[in-house]
Order: sequence, then structure tokens, then C-alpha cells
Amino acid sequence: MEELNILYKDSSILVAVKPVGYLSEPAEGKSFPNLLSEHLVSLGESGELFTVHRLDKAVGGLMVFARNHKAASFLTTAVANREMEKEYFAVVRGVPQEEATLEDLLFRDASKNKTYVVSRYRKGVRDASLSYRRLAVWQEGEKSLSLVRVRLHTGRTHQIRVQFASRKMPLVGDIRYGSKDVNRSPALFSCRLAFTHPATGKKMEFSALPPQEYPWDVFRESLLG
Repeated sequence: MEELNILYKDSSILVAVKPVGYLSEPAEGKSFPNLLSEHLVSLGESGELFTVHRLDKAVGGLMVFARNHKAASFLTTAVANREMEKEYFAVVRGVPQEEATLEDLLFRDASKNKTYVVSRYRKGVRDASLSYRRLAVWQEGEKSLSLVRVRLHTGRTHQIRVQFASRKMPLVGDIRYGSKDVNRSPALFSCRLAFTHPATGKKMEFSALPPQEYPWDVFRESLLG
């Protein structure tokens, strides 16, 4: 069984770090909720889990799951109302300005599993907004890589990936959106979650660091700082 990194659990929620390569919803094959459920059942606990937000299969990092219907309803509403704080580390090609807010209109083509920046509203187009801060720059020959910390204001599919790629700063390893790095997952990691506990009303906050492998390892000091 895959080694699990569960940061917190009680009767209402479970917070864990999803590995790259796992779906964030229950499904056949490599599904993170299924993996967690099997683990909970092995401990003699209820294996019931509800996905209330998502991470792309190719992306790792923090996720919170609800463990009952009431908690699921509460957290789903919090996500819809943009009350759940979600932050990510990303490594992009190039050197973006030190900090900025990116706002775009995105169109999702489900048949191609790809999202596009478009210029006007039409059916299926939704607004997208994020803010970021550049933490460090690393030179790789004539090319530059930048570590950025991103805060999502909306949660569109592939949002971070396509918003940076559309500005000619694709994420390292993100072949789908223009990166030339082969055999690598997109350099994107869910590093912080903050939300109100559905049962206690307490503010819950969790942080995690990406794995120490390329390209994250070249920014080790900045990540730890």
C-alpha cells in the first residue's frame, strides 16, 4: 500500500497529502479517496469519505475530505463561496514580475481535457482569478526558472497551469500547456489549506512542502524559509 501522509483526522474531516498520479475523486484505479478509505477500514473506522475540492491527477499536495454528509455539505458550500483558502507552490519558466493578480476568462474543452484563455464571454466561459508572489529565481543555462507562491481566488480546472502558460511562462513539466520537459509532472503543489471546521467552527490551517526532487530541490532554501 502507498505510504500515506495523513496530517489530521477526526469524525468530520480528514486532511492528507495527495501523491502525484492519483485521482482526487473515488474511481477505479489509482484513486486517493479509495486509498484513504481502505486505510481507515483497516483501522476499524468508517471508510466513508466525500471529495469537496479537487486536485489534478498530475498534481500533489494538501486535500481535505469530509467524513459525513453534514461536513460535506458545509465544506462544499465553503468552497463555492470562496471561503476555503488554497495556496500552491509552482515552478514556472521565465521570470514573472515580483507579484501580481492574474485575471482571465477560461473555456474548458472537456473532450480534449484542456482549458483555454479566451477574450470574451460565451457559453461555458468562466472568470478566473489568482494572485502570486515570486519567491526565488534560478538560472539553468540561458533559461530561468522561478518559484512562485499562488493563492487561488477561483477554482477552475487547470487554472494555474493555463494562466501562467498563456503568459509564456508554462509550469516546468506541464507538457499539456507548453513545457518541453518530458517524463515529468507539472511543478505544482498544494501547500496550504485553511478553512472553518464544519463541526467546531474552529479555524483549521495546514501546510506541506513538495517532494525534494527536481525542480523543487533547486529551491530548497526558499521553500524551507
